[in-house]
Amino acid sequence: MNARAKKSVDASRLTGPEKAAVILLALGEDHTTLWEAMDEEEIKEISQAMAGLGTVPSSVVEDLLVEFISGMSATGAIMGSFEQTQRLLSSFMPMEKVEGLMEEIRGPAGRTMWDKLANVNEAVLANYLKNEYPQTVAVVLSKIKPEHSARVLAALPEDFALECVTRMLRMEPVQREILDKIEQTLRTEFMSNLARTSKRDSHEMMADIFNNFDRQTESRFIVALEERSRESAERIRALMFVFEDLNKLDPGGVQTLLRAVEKDQLALALKGSSDALREMFFSNMSERASKIMREDMESMGPVRLKDVDAAQMAMVQVAKDLAAKGEIMLAGASGDDELIY
Repeated sequence: MNARAKKSVDASRLTGPEKAAVILLALGEDHTTLWEAMDEEEIKEISQAMAGLGTVPSSVVEDLLVEFISGMSATGAIMGSFEQTQRLLSSFMPMEKVEGLMEEIRGPAGRTMWDKLANVNEAVLANYLKNEYPQTVAVVLSKIKPEHSARVLAALPEDFALECVTRMLRMEPVQREILDKIEQTLRTEFMSNLARTSKRDSHEMMADIFNNFDRQTESRFIVALEERSRESAERIRALMFVFEDLNKLDPGGVQTLLRAVEKDQLALALKGSSDALREMFFSNMSERASKIMREDMESMGPVRLKDVDAAQMAMVQVAKDLAAKGEIMLAGASGDDELIY
């Protein structure tokens, strides 16, 4: 369950969209014609509120629907969640449109595309924009806040960043259709990929659990599961994100991770890593830092496999936390999902 779904709702603190979301949830699928009277932005705003609403006590529902107290008294509490929101929207909107809307809700917060971009880490945004035309990047940077644009420019390759600055200096008013096209591209190619990292099914949940097993327990469960359902075992194995998968991070992602982990934890984790992964981390440190790290690892002497596993699992968890905040992007162990910036 989403962490937001666990909070208790206070009627006095509900925003307008949240109050509308409670009412629409209470009315249910029999009154979906109310949605048809709204424009797309209103639907997005109320859907966003509904998806993060959590449990609404019956007393709050009664406060908001005084005229329906008698009808609501038997209903009790209601639950707002991604799944409930998607089910309600599916009753009157095409599935393709519903899925696109839910992906936007799962992605960075914000009513407009530019609001959403403001909540994307500059390194992640820069790594996506560096593959676009400088003129497109110039338009995007002119639409977001100056302080965010500054951080994105600083994260771009210098020559490319200067070209974007030149385009911004010469920029004339952008035609509405061009701006619409850029927004659509950002929505379909960038935001949707960020949002997909929030989608979870039972196999993804189980892969997370397996990631937290020690090696022996993980092997025991995978082997046992293969005997019952080879397909499930293979899918879980493909979804598992393990320490060695950190080699799929780009230099910016590695450096973000290095700043977030304790140096002694890193040294212990690297003791049990492949030479290639070890060198990848060293190459993203200063010469002095990598030398100190090598010396620390040598001075450790023999270490227990159990301690190495714990350090590696802790680093993987830090990486997942950073990915959840949009500061880095992770690829699955299957290799099917390349890093998307």
